[in-house]
Amino acid sequence: MSGEVITVRGQVQGVGFRPAVWRIATELGLTGDVRNTGDGVEIRLFGEDLNAFAQRLELESPALASIDVLERRPLDEPAPADFTIAPSDAGAMRGAITPDAVTCADCLAETRDPFERRYRYPFTNCTNCGPRFSIVESAPYDRARTSMKSFGLCESCAAEYSDPSDRRFHAQPVACHSCGPRAWIERLGEGAVHHEIFSMMDDVDAAGGMLMNGHIVAVKGIGGFHLACDATKGEVVQDLRDRKRRPHKAFALMARDLDVIKAYCAVSPEEEALLRDPAGPIVLLKKEGAELPDAVAPGLERLGFMLPCTPMHHLMLRRMTRPVVMTSGNVSGDPQCITNDEARARLGGVAEFALMHNREIANRIDDSVARIDLGETRLLRRARGYAPAPLPLPGGFEARTPVLALGAELKNTFCLVKDGQAVVSQHMGDLENVATSDDVAHNLALYRDLYEFEPGLIAVDRHPDYLSTKNGKDWAACERLPLVEIQHHHAHIAACMGENGWALEAGPVLGVALDGLGLGDDGEIWGGEFLACTYRGYQRLGALKPVPLPGGAAAVREPWRNAYAHLTAEMGWTEFKMNFLDLPVFEKLDAAPRATLDAMIKNRINAPLSSSCGRLFDAAAALCGLAWDRQSYEGQAAMLFEAALEPAALEEPDHMAYPFALPLMQATGMPYIEPLGAWRALLGDLYVGTDVGVISARFHRGLAKAIIAMVDRLSGPDQAYPTVALTGGCFQNRVLFDLVHIALSSKGYDVLSHKKLPANDGGISYGQALIALAAHQSERTGSCA
Repeated sequence: MSGEVITVRGQVQGVGFRPAVWRIATELGLTGDVRNTGDGVEIRLFGEDLNAFAQRLELESPALASIDVLERRPLDEPAPADFTIAPSDAGAMRGAITPDAVTCADCLAETRDPFERRYRYPFTNCTNCGPRFSIVESAPYDRARTSMKSFGLCESCAAEYSDPSDRRFHAQPVACHSCGPRAWIERLGEGAVHHEIFSMMDDVDAAGGMLMNGHIVAVKGIGGFHLACDATKGEVVQDLRDRKRRPHKAFALMARDLDVIKAYCAVSPEEEALLRDPAGPIVLLKKEGAELPDAVAPGLERLGFMLPCTPMHHLMLRRMTRPVVMTSGNVSGDPQCITNDEARARLGGVAEFALMHNREIANRIDDSVARIDLGETRLLRRARGYAPAPLPLPGGFEARTPVLALGAELKNTFCLVKDGQAVVSQHMGDLENVATSDDVAHNLALYRDLYEFEPGLIAVDRHPDYLSTKNGKDWAACERLPLVEIQHHHAHIAACMGENGWALEAGPVLGVALDGLGLGDDGEIWGGEFLACTYRGYQRLGALKPVPLPGGAAAVREPWRNAYAHLTAEMGWTEFKMNFLDLPVFEKLDAAPRATLDAMIKNRINAPLSSSCGRLFDAAAALCGLAWDRQSYEGQAAMLFEAALEPAALEEPDHMAYPFALPLMQATGMPYIEPLGAWRALLGDLYVGTDVGVISARFHRGLAKAIIAMVDRLSGPDQAYPTVALTGGCFQNRVLFDLVHIALSSKGYDVLSHKKLPANDGGISYGQALIALAAHQSERTGSCA
């Protein structure tokens, strides 16, 4: 009888993979065993139908499993009599933490079936769904090391847990009414009531009734508390905004089912599949149909919807035929509350009631945000449902040295590289917030334990003032570890190359990195870069025009400053006044402290030069009257400018697109994108009363054409750079991304773009890790770029 050993690597531990193997092998009459190992899952198999087994395993893996590598080799030993699930190797479950997953169809059906013992139980789960990362406290992953440790299994749950034919076999969070967590409602604030008002089932249902009656309710979810209210009640939504101190940034929405979502948004088949995905992200959808109050997503053309992610959410919303706001449970600027006591202390002035439970959230994790673009799922925030699933390293990386990359200042993540995999943490936020920094420290300690990780090399951003950089330098000095400082946009491009499987020795790509800011080699602020990149190095070949940032950080917050800087950089005040004196924007800028701004710009006092694409969009939005004085959240001006765009204007003749030029810098001879012609055209359109939506379309088209022209110029007629990588937060602008991607692809370029990682700074840590690893391999082998 023939035999073989099959080694499977990927997300194959803690997801019901071994029971699936047992089932398929038993059905095919094969013998042998399956066990977890430090490498993944090892299957010893004997019988006549081994090829059929491998084919079925690929097709019939559990919902949460993903196979990266399946290796087969012959096995010459006596065959056992049957097929068994063998004990795991010691330490095998370290690093086997899968992301949290939304309620599966089987568990949801049980919670709705009055003849099932988990009828209306808010914490029903199995190996195919439920909390994972959010409840783990230490490694290896088993119930005793999760926040389920205080809930002993009843006899019925223990039987399910021990039965390999049951879908709850070794499901660590398994529970029921008899032995599991409980939910209850509390009144928050003055006169709070800290006990159950009704039975647990009625409390969950009552929370839905409170939403229907116009109350704001704090709801304890998988990775943290949310603040919920009826999204159709404009005054309640605005009240939530005022209490939460979040004046403009869009609220996420939840609906009980797709029919509710489709009443307010267009939903394509791909978007429907993404909404139903086990990761359960917030999906950005085009508004269509019934209208919600503008306070839900002020000035934006898309709504962020998700479906219920736990049985508790399903039960709470079962009578709710309208969408509900489901935004993070915090006052703006603070991290999301994760404990009941935090919610009592910090949310009492925001929500009237709280739906709580006694299963602790061990690890804070935000909702992920995604969209479908050009037929692909693209993550804008990678968190619940996706992290900490590992990413494979591209070909050529040996990963003998464990690498820790600490990411950027904004949208911070970190990345561990070990055993041929890169583990990118969940999105944690902006490090300028002290509580976020504490959260990063907690997660670093957790990941080091989960993955038995001790860094041999630390990678940081080159910007010396980033807190992540300071922490990395201190760490490297304290533990005497090598430190690699990495240019911000090189890391952006390397992340895009890496997630697309670009091999270490595959040669250079032409990276187009468009974002807000990153420290450049010349000490200026870069943000609109054309770099020829390998993992080992880069060359700056082109850029957007460097323009002063009058006020430094103030110019990031106040778009009018960028409008003034851009208009005076080449056009000058005299020309602006001569031609556009009658425009309202002239009156606004004339009333600004121009003498102070001019002195700052002339003397380079708190006015660094910047090639930032983000600031270019700020200037355009401000000139059109959008977010003139101040942005209340990052990217607000640019998002409003994109949202205002009139799609029909994208079909205008090419000559209607605003003209950008490609001159050469006098000092270096490097080509740059000059927006002077675009500013004259935009102001001219304002003068004749052209609609802002048409102006936005013409600006987007003009900038896209300039980017494409720059790529052509740098690549040359023979396409010296046949592969182009698009990255940076500005490529989360759907219109700009689509225009550039489609045009470059039509010209024969191979276009790399982000799918698994955000194009923004949330993906930078992965790029940092790859660059540091490439540099270390080069040092060890003596190779060069």
